[in-house]
Amino acid sequence: MNERFFELKKDKQDRMINASLRVFSQYGYKHASTDEIVKEARISKGLLFHYFESKIGLYSFLYDYSTRFIALELTRNVEKSETGYFELYKQILAAKTASMSQYPYIFLFLKKVDAESDEEAVESVEERRDKYRGIMEALSERADITIFQDGTDYMKVRDILDFTVDGLIERKARDENFRADLFFEEACEYIDLIRKMTIKE
Repeated sequence: MNERFFELKKDKQDRMINASLRVFSQYGYKHASTDEIVKEARISKGLLFHYFESKIGLYSFLYDYSTRFIALELTRNVEKSETGYFELYKQILAAKTASMSQYPYIFLFLKKVDAESDEEAVESVEERRDKYRGIMEALSERADITIFQDGTDYMKVRDILDFTVDGLIERKARDENFRADLFFEEACEYIDLIRKMTIKE
């Protein structure tokens, strides 16, 4: 991680991170403009490259920071002993919501990274991307699938939940009036609806 960057005031750090997350999430690595990032962050391009040296340096840092930040929120919000399918999903969602309350574009950025085709960008995050995916998969594997009605495909239930939450993130996070608490409330309503339709009585 970039120790010099963390010597900046937190407000300036977050402006730079949020501007970068938004621009990379919207345009992908190749078409993301550092001019747009510095304009939104209200800093000079010289300052940006002082801390990150290059566009790929910024991109790599941003992925590392994002996944570490989310991992920290997961440790705060997900109980180690929790195995309930929907309870665990909600705790993971709470960690995502906590991340988005500070960095609204963080999951849009990670989604864009997953779809990235630029070879340099892919190589710069490949090892950490596999590690992050492993963390998320390990959490999912803890979930108790015996709660479902006979014949229920729990993998499709997971897909429905993920598609629903991802769709809400896509729709809500880019709103300049985004509120993480309202996002969480709405997402939980969908989760509860799916839960009622799929678990045993």
